[in-house]
Amino acid sequence: MSIVKKLLVGKVNKLNHHNFSPLKKTILNIRAIWNNDHEEDNGIEKIVRLFLSSSQLLFPGIYIKHFANKLGYEYKDLAMDFYILAKVVFPILILVNNWQTNHFVVFILIYILLETVLYIPTLIFASDLFSQPRSYKRSMLLLFFNYLESVLAFAVFYRTGDYLNAPLNNWFDAVYYSFVTSSTIGYGEYYPVATIGKVFTILQVFLFLFFVILFMNFFSSKIKTKGYFSDKTD
Repeated sequence: MSIVKKLLVGKVNKLNHHNFSPLKKTILNIRAIWNNDHEEDNGIEKIVRLFLSSSQLLFPGIYIKHFANKLGYEYKDLAMDFYILAKVVFPILILVNNWQTNHFVVFILIYILLETVLYIPTLIFASDLFSQPRSYKRSMLLLFFNYLESVLAFAVFYRTGDYLNAPLNNWFDAVYYSFVTSSTIGYGEYYPVATIGKVFTILQVFLFLFFVILFMNFFSSKIKTKGYFSDKTD
């Protein structure tokens, strides 16, 4: 048991506890945007920042961080690691077991994917409210798993109906088409013909651009610096 704890948690820093829980800090961040404490934004920029920051309260992630943080900063990170991995595994289970015909299961998938979809632009447009992470490499790794989650989720969406020029005969065909679409390669053996299929494709490419912005313009150039996040601790 101690070996597993050492592997997953590492060295627990008893001094690494903070005045504000993740939930309370999120609420304070929303208030800070409203009062223009960090930036003199207004109009549509302020509305977008308020919406993105407030959207975190609608999803499980912030509450998982809140309760895990009571055990320590390391446990909060570990809980989020398992949560993000679970979000990657969930669409795989749907595809392998052909659960995409179950509307309730697809609804849950849309709900947890929406958390990721809103989190990505939040990192871009409200990055001044995020604390400096303990590891930028960990942040990039989790962002990569977020990308995998989105690709696999869209693979499920493509299998919910006949939206393409040819049927997706198995779950791996759906994953293949989703990866090809996300990377904007487009080999041509599959392409959308139905309106819903075209909408899915547009949304997926648009989401991919957000990931590119974060990878190329933010994290990749900030691995050894503290410029992307503020010097505050979470």
